[in-house]
Amino acid sequence: MRESRFSIHDLSRVQSSASGELARLNMPFELGVDYGLSKCDPDTSTSKSLLIIAADKFLYQAALSDIAGWDIRAHSSDPQEAISQVRAWLQHHGLTKQPTSRIKGAYLSFQEWDYERLLNDGWSESDIQRRETSELLEAMKAWRDVGRTATLP
Repeated sequence: MRESRFSIHDLSRVQSSASGELARLNMPFELGVDYGLSKCDPDTSTSKSLLIIAADKFLYQAALSDIAGWDIRAHSSDPQEAISQVRAWLQHHGLTKQPTSRIKGAYLSFQEWDYERLLNDGWSESDIQRRETSELLEAMKAWRDVGRTATLP
């Protein structure tokens, strides 16, 4: 977090979904840590940019009033809209010139490539759905390394 000039925090999955289930607070916690680091470190205090996305732009202000006034981008729980919101933010910071449709297409290509690769390696659909985030990130790196993202940054 100290080394990155940019960070994205999605607060859309912090509510409990069933009675008696605890709310998930990892993402708000990570946002707080990242924000605190950016304000305490003189090297990042003026250069760090944070993107906060959520299903509803105003819902989190009721529970986390300190973010009132921040520019939270809403995606209405639509993954395609989330991609569009992140792409707009990346473009604003000069990090991409690719259109949203190309980014979405590349992501779909990755998903197809990864799914077929895992099935061929003996994974079940259930195994694929239960992968750890670290495994998914490794798959994304492998996809990049075989040149699948040649048309992107």
